[in-house]
Amino acid sequence: MGLSKKHLGISESLTLAISARAKAMKAAGLDVIGFGAGEPDFNTPDFIIESAKEALDRGFTGYTSASGTKELKEAICGKLQKDNGLEYNIDQVIVSNGAKHSLYNTLQAILNPGDEVIIPVPYWVSYPELVKMGGGKPVYVETKEEYGFKMEIEELKKVVTPRTKALILNSPSNPTGTVYEKGELEAIVELAVEKGFFIISDEIYEKLIYDGVKHTSIASLGPEIKDLTIVINGMSKAYAMTGWRIGYAAGRKDIIKVMSNIQSHSTSNPNSIAQYASVTALTDPRAEEAIEMMVREFNQRRKYMAEKLNNVNGLSCLLPQGAFYVFLNIGGVIGKSYQNKEIDGSLAFADNLLEAEKVAVVPGVAFGADNFVRLSYATSMDNISRGLERIERFIGKLE
Repeated sequence: MGLSKKHLGISESLTLAISARAKAMKAAGLDVIGFGAGEPDFNTPDFIIESAKEALDRGFTGYTSASGTKELKEAICGKLQKDNGLEYNIDQVIVSNGAKHSLYNTLQAILNPGDEVIIPVPYWVSYPELVKMGGGKPVYVETKEEYGFKMEIEELKKVVTPRTKALILNSPSNPTGTVYEKGELEAIVELAVEKGFFIISDEIYEKLIYDGVKHTSIASLGPEIKDLTIVINGMSKAYAMTGWRIGYAAGRKDIIKVMSNIQSHSTSNPNSIAQYASVTALTDPRAEEAIEMMVREFNQRRKYMAEKLNNVNGLSCLLPQGAFYVFLNIGGVIGKSYQNKEIDGSLAFADNLLEAEKVAVVPGVAFGADNFVRLSYATSMDNISRGLERIERFIGKLE
């Protein structure tokens, strides 16, 4: 008896697979340094944890509205207005089980079979698979490292067709750390409004930015593009709440209604206790202090990692503007060998590095860019220092 043809074509997440392999090696007693994690290495701030305890003490442990509590939706609306200059009503907001779930719901709600969704390369590993799960077709637009991994508008225009339903925009970007400037977004707005396709704006890393760079939500650039945009965000990255699984989407009322219907039949409500704590995270002034502390630490690690890697022969990277990843160009060592095993791409590089030096990185092939690997600096400075020493030692062993 055959299984679902649509879902048999869905590949596993290489980022999660690498992290699982590294954890298994650590559990076996090996000294593994992991640069694969896509989560802050800080614990959730104490005042948010205390809020969750309060929810438990108050018996806030039952079902909520399938699309999220009124209180959390109001807090999200307040956040979007304060941070992004966006006005939404609570019937234009849905709370889901993480930002990934919000993306899933969005694509399920807007796609019909054969609809095309444009995805800039490099991309977050799950975007193409989420499009496929929604019955759509991923269409890729290549970006160049020399242009900061940003879409050139002329290249974007080349891949727009009558079947284009949406563009996924991730700024700040995972895996590159790219942040789009307002002028660059305005060119995308003009094209999207002219051609009439949606923008799915993944803004999960918006608060993790450096060097005075400003985040602009594309939905804030006029009523026409706001009508075409579904804003995706969540609690995981900025508030160190990855395990709490709270994400949200804001958009047109009819789209949010369909997403809510889908969620009501698939997962029902997000975790009630996590929703209660998320209200605190979004409204308590102490949250900004906690975020600023994380950003200061990430900034220090970011600069250190980029400087060290750019001094290793055969390796190079841009200094990321946001998020907590360095996207490392390994093109200078492709074709070399480790113990007679050719480094023919990012997967071979990552496998041999893990075997030789017990350092876990994510192969760039998972992001559509096989000449790169992704390193997360969401780990301690001691781990970063030791891990980079091991990477340099590994490069020195290549022939």
